[in-house]
Amino acid sequence: MSAIEILGLMLAAAAGGAINAVAGGGTLVTFPALLFFGTPPIIANATSTLALVIGTSGGIYGYRRHLEPVRPWLWRFVPVSVAGGLLGAVLLTCTSNKTFSKLVPFLILFATVLFVAQGAFRRFAARDTESAPSGKHHAVAGAILFQLAVAIYGGYFGAGIGILMLASLGFVGLTNIHEMNTLKTILASLINLVAAVWFICAGLIHWPKAGVMTVGALLGYFLGSHYAQRIPQQWVRHIITLIGFIISAVTFYEEFLR
Repeated sequence: MSAIEILGLMLAAAAGGAINAVAGGGTLVTFPALLFFGTPPIIANATSTLALVIGTSGGIYGYRRHLEPVRPWLWRFVPVSVAGGLLGAVLLTCTSNKTFSKLVPFLILFATVLFVAQGAFRRFAARDTESAPSGKHHAVAGAILFQLAVAIYGGYFGAGIGILMLASLGFVGLTNIHEMNTLKTILASLINLVAAVWFICAGLIHWPKAGVMTVGALLGYFLGSHYAQRIPQQWVRHIITLIGFIISAVTFYEEFLR
């Protein structure tokens, strides 16, 4: 690798790590960067996944103060996240990125709209639950099934799974954006971890590029999670919404207008 390629991949991974720590969607920075430097699509997808999952440790450490409040939710979401991530990774080795890449703009746009509207939906759900106590259980069951679908998509390609999860977590009653980001970071890391293990076994990793990007991702995850907590929650929500619409617009352009 040339010095320009090393620097470019490191900066892309740092940006991707920071975006993942705040809202998700970092794959849409790291994956195109690898393609730009001539990496085959399937190898780029696998290498990006590995680099970002190793870097996630920086994000989890940055959110360590919020780990305790989200522990009760982990047993609900961890099993389906692991199973879905593995299934998605297996599907990637059997198919191409073409079908899922065309779905990415719609998924991210839908999730961003949900995230914007989740406050109104949560108030409606709260009124509904007062008259029907089982409503919360139905919401949690629906969120678990939704998480399985997100995990399958995450194992296959992964762009935007953080925004999808943030939207879902808002509907089950979580209101603290930093706790939601903590849970999202843990679940996303598990999805990417099982996918990365499968990609390693399948021989799809470009190791020199993965090493360079891991360094950048670690720095990006830590800085993103650390400084996001110093910003008022409403500002963080605005940043997440803005990131979602920008990523959606870019992917629509890349897939349908370019």
